[in-house]
Amino acid sequence: MIRATSFEGKSVAVFGLGASGIAAAESLREGGAIVSAWDDGVAARDAAIAKDIPLVDLSVADWSGFAALVLAPGVPLTHPEPHWTVKRAEEAGVAIIGDIEIFARERARHAPGSPFIAITGTNGKSTTTALISHILRHAGQDVQMGGNIGRPIVTLEPPQPGRFHVIEMSSFQIDLTPTLGPTVGVMLNVTPDHLDRHGTIEHYAEIKERIVSGADVAAVGIDDEFGLAMLRRRINIGPVVAFSAEKSIAPGYSLLDDTIVCSNREGLAVKLGSLTGIPTLRGKHNGQNALAAVAAVRECLNALGHSTDLDWQGALSSFPGLPHRMEEIGRMGKVLFVNDSKATNADSTEKALLSFPRDVYWILGGKSKAGGITSLERYFGGISKAFLIGAATDEFAATLDGKVPFERSGTLDEAVWAASAAAQQSDGSEPVVLLSPACASYDQFRNFEVRGESFRGLVASLPGIEMRTAP
Repeated sequence: MIRATSFEGKSVAVFGLGASGIAAAESLREGGAIVSAWDDGVAARDAAIAKDIPLVDLSVADWSGFAALVLAPGVPLTHPEPHWTVKRAEEAGVAIIGDIEIFARERARHAPGSPFIAITGTNGKSTTTALISHILRHAGQDVQMGGNIGRPIVTLEPPQPGRFHVIEMSSFQIDLTPTLGPTVGVMLNVTPDHLDRHGTIEHYAEIKERIVSGADVAAVGIDDEFGLAMLRRRINIGPVVAFSAEKSIAPGYSLLDDTIVCSNREGLAVKLGSLTGIPTLRGKHNGQNALAAVAAVRECLNALGHSTDLDWQGALSSFPGLPHRMEEIGRMGKVLFVNDSKATNADSTEKALLSFPRDVYWILGGKSKAGGITSLERYFGGISKAFLIGAATDEFAATLDGKVPFERSGTLDEAVWAASAAAQQSDGSEPVVLLSPACASYDQFRNFEVRGESFRGLVASLPGIEMRTAP
């Protein structure tokens, strides 16, 4: 655990006692802080009690003595309106931070030169974070991965020279980390998301940009207008590299026939590795993720004065991928089964439909997001049949009517059996049973992970299936 020594002897309020909140409270306590923790939920408070974390009702506490409020990232900071703890902190002049700020302060205090790669973007940040970590481990480096993926950051081993911290960050976490300062900051892309928490897409993009504006070296995806604007602004501040999955750029990182290429200003190019035939990096969106990962690792090693002569191809080819993200989980003869449960909106499902452009037996539905699946109509030609589940069934049926054959399966188990039977009758060379719901899960499942594991279990029960080991 990373001990929050920068708060030794100080009183600190902690609100939001999920995994990261409890970890932050423990880090503060281990570092010698006086902790006053609270949550609006009884179950969360009981979990804190089980960890011997001191509870103080912050609604009646004296805020004048607090050095900081450590806020869980899920608690509204600004929109739709500040949480009551935020208002109390602002009235008392108390700094509002998150658990990643604790890490940033400890790194600055004890190991300011330790390698730290921070990753954000609307889409792809988990895959990119995992791939960066994999490449570094493949090269024999000591790697700690966490943040918005896996473990809360303060539960990782502490910063030290030669130890790489690879940290995924949401916009909520960036907003709570004023002294971030990574060695390399990676910004993948910006599309509309979390606008209920940030007000406008411009404000959302502004928060995302902080991950690169304060980095020693910035790596910026330029395949959307926001990223391109960030690149232009960063050029005036310090070192920056661009990457693009859509066009060839120099200098920067781009794809040439699925091969990752790094070009300098004179147009001289170095081929670093091919994505051809790597199932865990299928599709243009994963091309962007791979470009970002290679750029981040290469630029970080350059900044540290280390060799960049790595086995890039071996690292890319051995990447196991992440569960529930276009995860190829099994085969039945020529039929491929793909778990893309993480696709909780149409934008995410678009990536899957681009990656599997024909003979798709599509399982979709759940709790619909704004806009539904109308934006996906251009891909309907590649869908052999759709199988609708959950609360969005009627809405999606209306969108598909007359354009794609469909049936109302209702539940995931019915959809899996029906889609499997239909796919086995296909004349296609590799029909795909694709769970890519374009919906939130919580009409029928607790979260997308539970939905994806349920899909895996149902597929495993099919006669004649050959399952792949989960990553």
